[in-house]
Amino acid sequence: MSNSGRAPRVLALANQKGGVGKTTTAINLGTALATVGEQVLIIDLDPQGNASTGLGIPNTPEARTPSTLEVLTGEASIMQARRATDIERLSIVPGHIDLMLVERDAASNRHRNYGLRDALKAHGAALAANDASDAPTYVLIDCPPSLNVLTLNALAAADAVIVPLQCEFFALEGLGLLVDTIEEARKNLNPNLIIQGVILTMHDGRQVLTQQVEEDVRAFLGKKVYANTIPRNVRISEAPSHGLPAIVYDLECRGSQAYIAVAKELIRRERGLAAA
Repeated sequence: MSNSGRAPRVLALANQKGGVGKTTTAINLGTALATVGEQVLIIDLDPQGNASTGLGIPNTPEARTPSTLEVLTGEASIMQARRATDIERLSIVPGHIDLMLVERDAASNRHRNYGLRDALKAHGAALAANDASDAPTYVLIDCPPSLNVLTLNALAAADAVIVPLQCEFFALEGLGLLVDTIEEARKNLNPNLIIQGVILTMHDGRQVLTQQVEEDVRAFLGKKVYANTIPRNVRISEAPSHGLPAIVYDLECRGSQAYIAVAKELIRRERGLAAA
């Protein structure tokens, strides 16, 4: 599907807690969107580089240079850093451990929070000038598990935030902190930033704790919480070791089917926002 000249929707997947399914959600949402004809670009902003590994990009300097580090510092364009994946219509700007240098060098750069925003704007202008047929319709930013300058770059660049939220005891406490951070980013960095939705991950409806967390989160954020949830599923956990999204590794498993349902819900939500 061609972008037809419109700007892509830029969605940051953010949560300061680790292990909540940000990277897994970025990979599988991106794959599902590409499968239905969207052009998808994933930006791997996590120094661990797990989104890149999960899409089959070798963790070597040759395979990951230039990376998001060079994009943020202006040493490379997104076009130069972008890598194709084995998934048609899905590409990635890879990340690696050197992204930690961004935090170290940030204090000396007053534009430190806008590197990704500026790079995406330049990328869009270059694609428009060349009437590119592979211009992304969705950009998904996989954020690190912390509220640092990398996450602030994502929030400054994004149209909206998707929050993967694990169904566990401290979920609401962490969600409150993230909502406050997003509000601060809206005030100081990006006045148009919104929370697009919260996706409940590692969901087990048989557990009382899961039921209570879901009830509390839905009471707190209402319709912002996706109707579809992502279950605990061993096939989702196995897929990254094969360098594959779960949707490709095992399409029929419960986890893959859940991500397909979430991707359909994401598209409906986006259409609703566009019509509002």
